[in-house]
Amino acid sequence: MRYYTYIVRCADDTFYTGYTTDVEKRIDMHNASKGAKYTKGRLPVSLVYFEEHENKHDALSREWHIKRMTRSQKEELIEDFKENKA
Repeated sequence: MRYYTYIVRCADDTFYTGYTTDVEKRIDMHNASKGAKYTKGRLPVSLVYFEEHENKHDALSREWHIKRMTRSQKEELIEDFKENKA
């Protein structure tokens, strides 16, 4: 099983970071108001970043580290992600 750490951009231009085993399903859940409390009032959300991990521990650890980043650090991470996916 693979685990993912992800960032979504909310409608109010804030970021939410989480982890999951199925990124597409999780984004659908967020947009159906079945995701995190934080995103329910900030819909719709769009996926702007994700990374894959081999185990839950690594995904949760990365989530913890990303949540402690400044907004500008998150924006840089997202920009690097976009450039590498292009």
